[in-house]
Amino acid sequence: MVGASCRLGSPGAHVLLPSAPRAHSLRPSRSCTSAVEREGSGTSKRERQYQAHPAFGDRRDGVISARTYFYASEAKCDSHMETFLRCIEASGGASDDGFSAIKLTALGRPQFLLQFSDVLTKWRRFFHQMAAEQGKTGLAAMDTKLEVAVLQESVAKMGIASRTEIENWFTAETLGVSGFSRSTLDLLDWNSLIDSRTELSKHLVVPNMQTGQLEPLLSRFTEEEELQMTRMLQRMDILAKKAAEMGVRLMVDAEQTYFQPAISRLTLEMQRKFNVEKPLIFNTYQCYLKDAYDNVTLDVELARREGWCFGAKLVRGAYMAQERTRAAEIGYEDPINPTYEATNAMYHRCLNYVLEELKHNSKAKVMVASHNEDTVHFTLRRMEELGLYPADRQVYFGQLLGMCDQISFPLGQAGFPVYKYVPYGPVMDVLPYLSRRALENSSVMKGAWRERQLLWQELKRRIRTGSLFHRPA
Repeated sequence: MVGASCRLGSPGAHVLLPSAPRAHSLRPSRSCTSAVEREGSGTSKRERQYQAHPAFGDRRDGVISARTYFYASEAKCDSHMETFLRCIEASGGASDDGFSAIKLTALGRPQFLLQFSDVLTKWRRFFHQMAAEQGKTGLAAMDTKLEVAVLQESVAKMGIASRTEIENWFTAETLGVSGFSRSTLDLLDWNSLIDSRTELSKHLVVPNMQTGQLEPLLSRFTEEEELQMTRMLQRMDILAKKAAEMGVRLMVDAEQTYFQPAISRLTLEMQRKFNVEKPLIFNTYQCYLKDAYDNVTLDVELARREGWCFGAKLVRGAYMAQERTRAAEIGYEDPINPTYEATNAMYHRCLNYVLEELKHNSKAKVMVASHNEDTVHFTLRRMEELGLYPADRQVYFGQLLGMCDQISFPLGQAGFPVYKYVPYGPVMDVLPYLSRRALENSSVMKGAWRERQLLWQELKRRIRTGSLFHRPA
C-alpha cells in the first residue's frame, strides 16, 4: 500500500496525490546525541538495537498508523515497486505538483537495512568515543569537532595503519567534502570516510569495547545479499526517475529506528543525485525521537556543503509503542522522547530550524505533516515572522483524508499548499489499514469531537444571522 493524497487549493479543488500515513507523538525538546552515545559507553547495549530478535519478528505489533511490509521474495518487491509506480503516475496525472510516499522495506530485504544501520551507528559511535577522549561530550552533533592531529595520534596507537596512511585519510581530497578544515573534523567529514566514493571502507575498523580488539566495520555480505542490495537500489532509482518524469515529489517514509540510519543514508544518496535543481526526494524525520534535531541539522548542513536542495517531511512518529517495548525487552536505551510535551517541543525545534533555512534558501522545502493545531499555528506564526509566504510554495501542510478538515480547508482557502493523504494500493491491502486507523487512539476521537464542535458553532451562527445556506460571493 502506498499513500495517496488530495491537494486543497481553492475550495472544492481536490487533486489525487500520494503520501504516507501520519504519525503519533511523544518526545523531549532537547535532542543531541543520546547520553549513552555521547559518553562512549554502553556499546554492547546499543548494538542490540540493530540485531534481529525473534520476539519482534512481526513488526505490526503495536503499530496502527503505518503500513508494514515483510520480505517474501524479490518478485514480491518488484510487485510493490509496480504499485508505487502506478501511484506516482496517478499523482502526476491528477496534479502538476503532487507527492508520492514510499517505504524502503517494501523494496528489498529488511535484513540489509538492519546490517547497514548497524554499520552506520557503529561508525557514528566511534566518532563520539573519539570526541569523549578529547573532552568534547554533551554537545549537539554539529557542534562536536575533533582535533585532527589528536585524532591521528589516537588512531595510530590502535595500529590500524601507518601514520602516513592515517594522515592521508583526513584530507579534503580523501573526504570529498568542500570546506574541510585540516585542523578539525566534524561528524559530516567523519561520515564521508565510509562513503563508497572514498574507497576507504575496506581499511576501516572499530574497537570492540568488550574485548578490546579491533574489528572490521563492514561485515561481508554473501553474494546473494549483495545482489539483493543492488536490486533494492535499482528499484529506488527506477521510482525516482519515474517521479522526475511525472513531476511528482517522492517522500521516503521513516520506519523503525533499527532500519532508519540505513533508510536515511540511502535517501541522502538519492537526494544527491535527483535534488540538483529542486527538491524531488524528501526525507522524513520522526520528531518523537531523541536524536531528531541532530538528524535534521546534519542533513541541512550536508545539503549546504554539497549544493543539493534540501527537502523534508516532519512527522511525530508511528512506532512509539513498539519501539519502547523492544528497547525494554532487548535492553537498549529507549529512543523515544519521554513525554508528549517533549515531542511537541522537539517537533517545533526541528521545524523552526528548517524554516530558518528556508528563509535563506529559496530552493529548500518542507512538508509539515501534522494534525496538531498548535503546530499549525506555530508554523504560520514563524512563517510570518520570517517573511515566508504561501505563494513561495516552500512550506506544505499535510493531513489524512477525512481527518482535521477544520485545519486543512481554512489553510487551503488562505492559499497555503495543503495535501490530504490517501492510501493507494490493492483494496485488500488498504482496507485493513483503514480499519486500524479507525480504531487508532483517543487523539483521533478528540479531533472528531473538535470538528463536531466547530460544525455546531457554524450552524448556530448561520441560524442566528439568518444565513443558513452558504452563497459564495
